[in-house]
Amino acid sequence: QVQPVESGGGLVQPGESLRLSCIFPGSIRNIAVMGWYRQLPGKQREVIASVDNGGSTAYKDFVKGRFAISRNNAENTVTLQMSNLKPEDTAVYYCNAPLRLMNWGQGTQVTVSS
Repeated sequence: QVQPVESGGGLVQPGESLRLSCIFPGSIRNIAVMGWYRQLPGKQREVIASVDNGGSTAYKDFVKGRFAISRNNAENTVTLQMSNLKPEDTAVYYCNAPLRLMNWGQGTQVTVSS
């Protein structure tokens, strides 16, 4: 089954950083918007950051100023740099294309705990 592959999660302490990476199974050059999602325990998956082909980004308020999304069309990758992590950021993180959803990957677990 063709799906993106997320990596980079782990267990960190509050205030630390992580860099999540996602490799897509095909070219993302013609996909207008790419995004990172998160799913909290018992909650629905939600998009938290997105980037378009022009490099414009959008963030949910609760990650604005702490997370940075970027894309590399040549390598078919999307990255999420996460800084100043908080316990409430604990979740499974996924990547996908918000306007052209494809199969979901396995996600990568981020746990922020002291």
